Amino acid sequence: MAEKAEVQVRRVYDAPLRGDGARVLVDRIWPRGLTKAKAELDEWCKGVAPSTELRKWYSHDPARFEEFSRRYHLELKQREPSTALAHLRELAKARTLTLLTATKQPELSEAEVLAKLLRG
Repeated sequence: MAEKAEVQVRRVYDAPLRGDGARVLVDRIWPRGLTKAKAELDEWCKGVAPSTELRKWYSHDPARFEEFSRRYHLELKQREPSTALAHLRELAKARTLTLLTATKQPELSEAEVLAKLLRG
């Protein structure tokens, strides 16, 4: 039986922790006021981020999170996002994966949707 991936979600603005493993930003837009050096990322995986249209529609409205998740799952089946998601799956097999987002409520973000998918 396959072992479940260790995937966590954190804010990109928070200081890195020893157990973060691979730190991957999954937002389409670079976080405001953050330098690349300070972010301490292993990579920026824009290809897995929700489309601009979906992101704007959602606008981080908690009442829309369930519908956002449903629509985002559909987007993740498209070519570029599905390739990026497969890449994240590979990263998660090797070590802990920390998905980073700039949103103030990471539990209501694309990073949380991705983490649930990756955990299986």
